[in-house]
Amino acid sequence: MKAAFEVSEKLFELYHRVHKLINESMTQEGVSLARSKFLCFLSKLGPCRSTDIADALNFAPRTVTEALDGLERDRLVERKPDPADRRAKIVSITETGRQVLEAAEMPRKQLLEEIFSALDDKQLDQLQSIVGSLVNKVDEIRRRRGDGEPE
Repeated sequence: MKAAFEVSEKLFELYHRVHKLINESMTQEGVSLARSKFLCFLSKLGPCRSTDIADALNFAPRTVTEALDGLERDRLVERKPDPADRRAKIVSITETGRQVLEAAEMPRKQLLEEIFSALDDKQLDQLQSIVGSLVNKVDEIRRRRGDGEPE
């Protein structure tokens, strides 16, 4: 069991190092990794309510509101009244938001390519299989515990 713990510690270490490196790189292009999650969500799924974003990204509604305030201030998203519920707002990504997201995605992809170039094709296939098995196990445990649907 000690080996599993040591491997998990290395995985966490890798995740945090990669996350920090990518965040620094994307921030230099104008949008942090955290902010890019909101922009990416809106870019893919289109206009929606902030509650939809909170549910999809598993964030507290207050966190989403604060993030959207900043994104709107920077003209990366816009809020418009919801025609179906005048108390609610529909959030959408702006053209500026799309451009910033696209500019920030390029260094992220380049860094990931560079990082994973440490592995050959066979190792990448093995890693993909291993990570897939671990994801499946986590989902199985969550279902068994009744913690809801897998992510």
